[in-house]
Amino acid sequence: MIDTSVLPVRPTSLAELQQLIGKEIGPTEWHDVTQERVDAFAEVTGDRQWIHVDPERAAASPLGGTIAHGLYSLALGPAFSYTLLALDGFAHGLNYGYDKVRFPAPLPVGSRIRMRLTLLAADPVPGGIQLRAQHVVEREGGDKPIVVAESLARVVERAD
Repeated sequence: MIDTSVLPVRPTSLAELQQLIGKEIGPTEWHDVTQERVDAFAEVTGDRQWIHVDPERAAASPLGGTIAHGLYSLALGPAFSYTLLALDGFAHGLNYGYDKVRFPAPLPVGSRIRMRLTLLAADPVPGGIQLRAQHVVEREGGDKPIVVAESLARVVERAD
């Protein structure tokens, strides 16, 4: 049986991945959401909506301050995932996409967030294994998740 208490969990086969189905892994360490990080994300993506990058204007809004982009939180999913589930026991892996993504609550700048991962499926597909995982990103002190997403990845077992 794979030990999920030692992070990252390091499966090396389809059988070991299937042992993880339904088990919550995590949470990650806390991540600080700073205005500098949100501004950098806005610069990279070109999404400079004032609710994200104008603290003075945002302070006068019903949210009371700037909030991170929903996609900022989603974009942290791979980095968070690597700290929870390392797939380095496989020849290689690829992000295959997302099936469902929701942003149930805003993420105020100045918050701290972390993620939990639950493997939902590990199925053989031509050329490898398809993984389906649920990512839940939570805000410290929040009553709703910031992101709930189902990710898809593909991994290939080592030939040796």
